[in-house]
Amino acid sequence: MTDTATGQSPDQLTTVHLVTLGCARNEVDSEELAARLEAGGFRLVDDPQEAEAVMVNTCGFVEQAKKDSVDTLLAAADLKEQGSAKAVVAVGCMAERYGQELATSMPEADAVLGFDDYADVAEKLNRIMHGEQHQAHVPRDRRSLLPLTPVARREAASAVSVPGHHTERPSLADVAPASGPRILRRRLGNSPSAPLKLASGCDRRCAFCAIPAFRGSYLSRTPEEVLAEARWLAEQGVKEVFLVSENTSSYGKDLGDLRSLEKLLKDLSAVDGLDWIRVSYLQPAELRPSLVEAMVGTDKVVPYFDISFQHAAPSVLRRMRRFGDPESFLKLIEQVREHAPQTGIRSNVIAGFPGETEADVQTLKDFVTEARLDVLGVFGYSDEEGTEAASLDGKVDPDEVERRRAEVADLATELCDQRAEERVGELVEVLVESVTDDDGEPEVIGRARHQGPEVDGSTQLVGIEPAIGDLVKATVVDSLGVDLVAEVRPRG
Repeated sequence: MTDTATGQSPDQLTTVHLVTLGCARNEVDSEELAARLEAGGFRLVDDPQEAEAVMVNTCGFVEQAKKDSVDTLLAAADLKEQGSAKAVVAVGCMAERYGQELATSMPEADAVLGFDDYADVAEKLNRIMHGEQHQAHVPRDRRSLLPLTPVARREAASAVSVPGHHTERPSLADVAPASGPRILRRRLGNSPSAPLKLASGCDRRCAFCAIPAFRGSYLSRTPEEVLAEARWLAEQGVKEVFLVSENTSSYGKDLGDLRSLEKLLKDLSAVDGLDWIRVSYLQPAELRPSLVEAMVGTDKVVPYFDISFQHAAPSVLRRMRRFGDPESFLKLIEQVREHAPQTGIRSNVIAGFPGETEADVQTLKDFVTEARLDVLGVFGYSDEEGTEAASLDGKVDPDEVERRRAEVADLATELCDQRAEERVGELVEVLVESVTDDDGEPEVIGRARHQGPEVDGSTQLVGIEPAIGDLVKATVVDSLGVDLVAEVRPRG
């Protein structure tokens, strides 16, 4: 058997291993890169020890993520001595954000590729493998690449490289529908759940966030492209699609229809083979009543709200260049739970933002207590270069930031554990994700409808030996932190 792109047998192809760091959006980008590399004559391998090239899809969101990316690149570079690797290449957000600076500071990486290199990534990697020096890019504010007005971006979008937006040369062969958009994606795992990118970039100007500068302005994928990829994922055995973007509630603002997401959810629900549709990263200021109703009233859309609150004190939110207050946030939560009492609600907050007072911390704690969220991530503020917040006055001492973070995090852990305990006795539907042998007894782990992938806890099933990808109805009999234990109902 020979590779159609090169005429070589698989064992003659150059092997490459992809490492993905960061968020689910990066997972989609990695699978796009995998498809490009495979179409360009490379063979993907799961074991980095077998790879002749290691490509690290980096994260550059916060300092810890950047450190993890550097550590991973250094570990990959060790494979040039301990394995078969001949080249280590950095891609992704950190690579795009720092470009030439990263290449200079990390000689262990043989090349740093930005988003503009993705279209020709196979060709670029082939040159690197043959000893050619790649000249890393000088970073620029990618918001300048598209028109300021969202509806004017569609015509200009084809000239801009945006990961996850598949405007491809016809010669790039991959799985595609008989008509409509081509799907340029190669799955790197066999999970029954897969992220599906709705859009890239962000138009918000949150003072603490650098993402818009290196991800660019908000750009929605067309409904046709999203639906084609959803059908393709279902054909690959995916049961749940996890809709991701930097800001999902803005979907369609550049398509001329602010209710595009409501319509898209209905169309996705009609895709054969899909059982669950999960929506992530919603802005509270954009959660219009019609969207809430669509999320709780559309078949296959699971009752799950990932809402970005970030804080509750109005003065802190204003400094963050965000909107809201405890009353409006609690009213939104109440509206959601009126529609779907069993819904899962998760969020993230930042403690120690410049100008935050002890009274603001108390406001945040009071809100968290009353909100009864299912999952809450609590992060301590730190200056992020290139952001407005880095230049703000009123900085909180780092030790005090950590004290406040720990205080809110401890409260959140206690409250979220209580929320899970309240689900004992509840009937849940669980998507099975793993079945392993534990001392002769099968251990079946999955997620209930209110639990998002990886970050929201899991549900252990007892009383059944299902297969991965099965949907099983069970009754919650115990909770372990935010994790649940559920017993499968007897048939009949």
